[in-house]
Amino acid sequence: MPIATPTHQFTCSAAPQYLPEQSDPARGLYVFSYTITISNTGRVPAQLIARHWVITDGAGRTEEVKGLGVVGQQPLLAPGETFVYTSGTQLRTAAGVMRGSMFVVAEDGERFEAEVPAFVLDATSHSSGSGQRVLH
Repeated sequence: MPIATPTHQFTCSAAPQYLPEQSDPARGLYVFSYTITISNTGRVPAQLIARHWVITDGAGRTEEVKGLGVVGQQPLLAPGETFVYTSGTQLRTAAGVMRGSMFVVAEDGERFEAEVPAFVLDATSHSSGSGQRVLH
């Protein structure tokens, strides 16, 4: 028996990258970009309204970031559609963890959260983002 597709569901993934050319480790400044892929894996069109990030550096300092949309947009995704954007953050340590969620409203009025699984920000691995590490 096939598994039914959820009516309301977005899936999110992240690919972080350290930006050494924008960082200054001697001053405790580590800059990272991250590319977020958001897909409507549900059965109803839905719009991303807001985001909430929790960013924790290697010393345990936590910053929360909340705001409307992502990169100035509130994309409306039909079932099967994907939206990709790149943004950035700064840490005072060479490594940290970022996790978050997206607040979404479906065309039928249903409201739901789409989790962005935790991902590692690590200045010591100079990969081009292909070696992303996701925490579960």
